[in-house]
Amino acid sequence: MTTVDPDYARTAEREARRARRFTRINKADAWFQVLGLAWITPILRAVAGDNPRAQGKEIWRLLGVPLLAICGFLLLWGTLAPRVQTSLGAIPGPSQVWEEAVNLHHDAIAKAEKERDHYQRVEARNQRFIDKGQPEKVKDIPFTGAPSYYDQIWTSIKTVFFGFLIGSAIAIPLGILAGLSPYANAAINPLVQIFKPVSPLAWLPIVTMVVSALYTNNDGLFAKSFLVSAITVTLCSLWPTLINTALGVASIDKDLVSVSKVLKMSTWSKITKLVLPSALPLIFTGLRLSLGVGWMVLIAAEMLAQNPGLGKFVWDEFQNGSSSSLAKIMVAVLTIGIIGFLLDRVMYALQSLFTFSNNR
Repeated sequence: MTTVDPDYARTAEREARRARRFTRINKADAWFQVLGLAWITPILRAVAGDNPRAQGKEIWRLLGVPLLAICGFLLLWGTLAPRVQTSLGAIPGPSQVWEEAVNLHHDAIAKAEKERDHYQRVEARNQRFIDKGQPEKVKDIPFTGAPSYYDQIWTSIKTVFFGFLIGSAIAIPLGILAGLSPYANAAINPLVQIFKPVSPLAWLPIVTMVVSALYTNNDGLFAKSFLVSAITVTLCSLWPTLINTALGVASIDKDLVSVSKVLKMSTWSKITKLVLPSALPLIFTGLRLSLGVGWMVLIAAEMLAQNPGLGKFVWDEFQNGSSSSLAKIMVAVLTIGIIGFLLDRVMYALQSLFTFSNNR
């Protein structure tokens, strides 16, 4: 009769728990990579007892060095900024920029409270007329206050996604067509090479005139300034998606194409079951590039089209010329950069969900 060593059983159970713990950490690491939080993985591994010295080096590389670089940048900024004089005064340092960011936050909260009070008063007014039996005097009175900083951020995000989605809806089918047909590629390629380098500042007057001719009033679903900005984003951002889609489709394994011919697959089945799954990694790379281009283009478009987003905020502060304008502009610059990073992370997360490629 054999007896099981209790110490051996406990050790085996402990090792099994440890293996399961590292398996969960490795699965979570894929999402940490997507979210830009890769430094969490070595911390978890170190806590779990996986070679603390090696994990400490990873933590220093992924978290310590970037934080040190940011601190160095802030120190250099704070030291040199007061020495640079402009027409609006000295360049604001990090503390002044942070103060203006806090002020913009408080202003947004105050604006939200005013808007809520306004609609409560309108509702009470309408209720009084209903109680008096005068429903014809009931009115929907909109709030006319200036948009808050958060409203302007939301306007910019809506505009860039609207333009980006239109551009994607145009670029992906054209890219598939160019990738499948050499003749279509020969026809589309010259247009791509001509229009891809065109600046948004060149597109904007044309788009403005076309929108003004077709959209004679602001009573439609979208304001003119919104459409001008969104269409300019579309015209400047669709090219990376079109090029990468065509490249992805053209790079499909020829054996798969031969199999589709043997199976006599219809064109639609070939595209949905063969072309798109194989080309998705490159398509998503193009989409990420397009969204980044669209976000950069949007700010210039909003400045000139006066669409009430971040671009108009920057332009208004430049025109305002007050002592706090430069700090507010720098708040907007940092906001634009952070949102651009987050948009890229969103697209990378979608790419990770829909493709098997984890390459950046």
